[in-house]
Formats: sequence, structure tokens, C-alpha cells
Amino acid sequence: VVSTQSTGEETYRHLLDLFKKTDLHEERDRIQRILGNGPNAQLRTETLDFAMSDTVRSNDTPFVIHGVANSGAEGRDQTWAFVQEKFPVFKERYSGGFLFTRLVQVTSNFTSMEQYKSVESFFAENKAPSAERAVKQSLESIKLRAAWLDRDGESVAQWFTQQGL
Repeated sequence: VVSTQSTGEETYRHLLDLFKKTDLHEERDRIQRILGNGPNAQLRTETLDFAMSDTVRSNDTPFVIHGVANSGAEGRDQTWAFVQEKFPVFKERYSGGFLFTRLVQVTSNFTSMEQYKSVESFFAENKAPSAERAVKQSLESIKLRAAWLDRDGESVAQWFTQQGL
């Protein structure tokens, strides 16, 4: 298992080169999902731009984007800003299909009520009827995570500290 988060830019560049050289879809799929774990904002931005390029099949784009969203809190925030910016493109390209709901789901791991309000406000202004259920599910997940953190966040942080983590 390779993670660009722990190995850095050199590994990232090597993976991009492998992606361009291989014709095997399975290998390309694995590589493009790994790229989202870039160790810094610059490489994550590069991955998001790569996802929108002609190099990546449009059906694979949401999965590359999800890779960035799953890279941690900074990646989630960066991905959400990117999805908001590119929303008209995504809506035109994927509306009505499961790939569109996949893009909406980049918000489902948010953990604060501020993020809840951001998602709620965005989709109130940018209607997405085909993803309405996914929006509701994401909002519910955010609300539950925020409530859990309010209730148990301090004790969980103490436990991690006690474990030396």
C-alpha cells in the first residue's frame, strides 16, 4: 500500500508518471485514488485539477476528488471549496446520476455546525434535485458528528493524550 501523504512529492511525481505510462485501467484507477493523499495543499490542488483534466476519464473524476476529501480535515475543506467552485460543471456533467451524489458526499465527514450551515446554505442556493437525498444524508451526518464532538470530544482528546497519540 502506497500513500503519498507519508512519502512526499517525489512519490507523487512517480505515481503521475506511472499513471501516464500504463494502459491498464485497474492500475490507473488505483493510482488516481492514491494521488488525493498528497502531503500538502499544493499537491492536493494539483490532484483536483488533474481530476478535471482530459487525462482522467470523466466517470473517474468524482473518485479522484473523493480521494482528496478523504485525506484529512484540510483535504475535506479544500475539496469542498473546489466542489463549490466547479459545481456548475459537475451539475451539467453528472446531474441525475450516482456520480453527482458522490460529489455531494464529500461533505458527509464534516464535523461542525459551521460546516453544516455552509453545506445547507450552498445547496439552498444551488439546487440539485437529483442529489437531494444525498444532501439530506450529508447534513444529517454532519449534525450527528458535531453533536458527538460537543458531547464527547473532550474525553476522547484526553484518552488520546493518555495513550500518547
